[in-house]
Amino acid sequence: MKLKILLGLILMCFLTQRDALSQVKDAPPAKSDSSKVQVKKEPALKDSARLAIEAMPRRAAMKSLMLPGLGQIYNKRWWKVPLVYGGFIGIGLVFEFNQRNYQVFLKEAQFRELNPQKTQNPLFAGYTNEGIIQIKDAYRRDRDLSVLAGLGFYAITIIDAYVDAKFFRFDISDELSLKVQPSVGQVPVHASVFSPSVGLKLKLSL
Repeated sequence: MKLKILLGLILMCFLTQRDALSQVKDAPPAKSDSSKVQVKKEPALKDSARLAIEAMPRRAAMKSLMLPGLGQIYNKRWWKVPLVYGGFIGIGLVFEFNQRNYQVFLKEAQFRELNPQKTQNPLFAGYTNEGIIQIKDAYRRDRDLSVLAGLGFYAITIIDAYVDAKFFRFDISDELSLKVQPSVGQVPVHASVFSPSVGLKLKLSL
């Protein structure tokens, strides 16, 4: 008798648990919380004026690369153009001077090699063959250095145009200033005694 009652209770528990599981399976899925939905941020758009300003350094460098001084004109730095061409003219004169003298001493060295104990130019009669060769090599070295100086100066003009256009984006208004003015302060001498002190005060306004 007791066994039948126990089996009955077990069967009732099983049926009750099965009904509960079936109700859980049939329950509709919970709606997702719309507040947790992440909104995808769109990238900030740049206007045409900002894009033009950001493209200025590259354009200035390209113009200066095509023609020296053109990048400075693009940046409205007209006063730099005479400096650019003045530098190239100076380097060109140095190159011409060394090239001309190199040719003179080269011909003298070649003549002496073909004609021992003879001198082509009477002005070089007091020079030895080794001295003529050393002077020739010195002029050739200076000529080659002037070529490198020209290439370096050319690169400097391109960098100057790029940096000048880059600084165009910075604030250089009257509100940006650095002032130095005198000031009077107090220096502690003892616990409650102060002595006046004169100095300079630096003030930077942004």
